[in-house]
Amino acid sequence: MKQDSNELDWRKSTFTSPETCVEVAAIPGGVLVRNSNAPEAGTLEFTRAEFAAWLEGCKAGEFDDLAV
Repeated sequence: MKQDSNELDWRKSTFTSPETCVEVAAIPGGVLVRNSNAPEAGTLEFTRAEFAAWLEGCKAGEFDDLAV
């Protein structure tokens, strides 16, 4: 059963601004990601392992070139 995304505990980084906001929410077995400026656009769903691998890549600077 798909959980209503409005009922989830959405979290965002303290590094975001009103114009650059990405939110994440934990779900059983995974993580949802959405653009908080357009929540009606939907979410991306990742397993915990996928999300952990992505976070490790971020911490290692693997995506730094995309932020400029």
